[in-house]
Amino acid sequence: MAEEKLPISEKLSVLKAETIYMTDKWWCAVALVEAFGKKQIAFYLWLKKDNKWKRKQKFVLHSKKEWHDVKERIEEMIGELK
Repeated sequence: MAEEKLPISEKLSVLKAETIYMTDKWWCAVALVEAFGKKQIAFYLWLKKDNKWKRKQKFVLHSKKEWHDVKERIEEMIGELK
């Protein structure tokens, strides 16, 4: 499957982006974007419907502290997964 341009609002400048996974129906990616002069990292999940990608979820990190807080909580639970 050829890599498409991320379906992110043109109001945001995409500085870097990486696809985590992509199927015929779902696309998950992380992007470093700039909005209103501030950088943020956003995790996206899109669903393809009527041959168009529609955003289903977006999770944004605004700071390193926010990332460390999220990462710490996830690491506390990660052992529960197979």
